[in-house]
Amino acid sequence: MTYQLRPENGLIISAKAILHEQLMAAAAVLENPPNGVDDAVHRARRRLKRARALYRLIAAAAPDLRKSENIRLRDIARQLATLRDASALIESLRYLQSFADNEDEHQALQRALSVLDIQTAESTDSAEQTMQNAAAACRNAADLLHSTDIPLRRAKAARIVQKAWKKLLARAQQAILACEEGLEAESFHDLRKATQTYWMYLSLLRGLWPSAFALKRQSAKQLADVLGHENDLAMLSAAIDAQAARFDSAETLSHLLGLIIRRQQALREEALVAAKALFGDDIGLEPAIIAQLWRLKVDDATITE
Repeated sequence: MTYQLRPENGLIISAKAILHEQLMAAAAVLENPPNGVDDAVHRARRRLKRARALYRLIAAAAPDLRKSENIRLRDIARQLATLRDASALIESLRYLQSFADNEDEHQALQRALSVLDIQTAESTDSAEQTMQNAAAACRNAADLLHSTDIPLRRAKAARIVQKAWKKLLARAQQAILACEEGLEAESFHDLRKATQTYWMYLSLLRGLWPSAFALKRQSAKQLADVLGHENDLAMLSAAIDAQAARFDSAETLSHLLGLIIRRQQALREEALVAAKALFGDDIGLEPAIIAQLWRLKVDDATITE
């Protein structure tokens, strides 16, 4: 099953089928990792993000369920994140190599790779147990869908989607303003989360307006990637700060942090330009269009029945 809602099948029926598929796929890859721990954790967390985004989209139809399941899936993702922290730091250091301006910065990166305590947080056995526990939690979340009834009149589906879409766009615009005003790492993290969710919404409803949504999805993906690098560098900076005593030279630290700050600044400037272009329209316009397209899709399906 593709990650795409089918208005003609009904919002809840379609959403429950997708949620079940995402959760079971996350469980399966954690139970039998085909390409190692890092890849399995990455794939599972991606599935969990997609499930959480879909729960957010249908939140008005089942607010209590959305709240409880969001907490459950968030906690699963956090447990898994600890298994990939070390790899993320290494990837960030390697990412910076192509942006080093001089030999001092290249040497500082090599020094960081050798002196930072970049180790997996858990032993192999503990990591396997964490993954198995997460897989069981995903299966429990999937099982819950079968026993949960979410009554919803078909006529209300378009309004629920419209409400969630508008709320997300408002959240994105608020994050942009916060980024402009304070340039705090948390503001850019919020913008990244909003952008990722927007990409998922566009994916879920891409059948309503394929050509326009394909362009928007591409733009959202590019912005999310930029913000992802920015977020990784913030984590790297924090790790370096926490282990500063491992560096034998303040000069090495200075070169390293200078490179990180310079690259972060460039990424933030790039992200803000792209975000304003992506989220710059009136927040009421796109949700209203989507609601109308949803209704037309349902009407067309009803006529052909």
